[in-house]
Amino acid sequence: MSEEQNSPPDTAHRRPEGVSDKTVEALGALSKALETTERARGALYEFHQLTGSADFAVGDAVRLLREAGHDQDADLVERELLGRNVIPGHWTFQLVESYNRTYYRPFTEIEQQLVHRLAQGRDHLYEAELKRARRPLGGPPGTTMHPD
Repeated sequence: MSEEQNSPPDTAHRRPEGVSDKTVEALGALSKALETTERARGALYEFHQLTGSADFAVGDAVRLLREAGHDQDADLVERELLGRNVIPGHWTFQLVESYNRTYYRPFTEIEQQLVHRLAQGRDHLYEAELKRARRPLGGPPGTTMHPD
């Protein structure tokens, strides 16, 4: 068994003295929740980009309807769909801004406050300890605790 396999996590991921198992578990749960929030935020940006792309395609449809001689239909699509709000008074960029301001930024700020206050700023303690517990002792190079 190599010394690497028995070594503790790097300092950045070593549990500070006096931090309980429940605290590490709670910070791990909060970190997981933040990761889910990151995914939700990504989905919101995807929604924003897809909706914007659809609106540009609507513009193309308006142009093509006019070129095909369907001015009344082009007028209908242009008037009723082009640049339409996704909810009253809002385009998707405003939804992204509101999400960031109202939910995402406060979430990240609180998570960081707790990591600093409860774990001396050491992120991912739960995951680091899980990594240490799950890697095979004396295993192949791909299971070492630290990067090469």
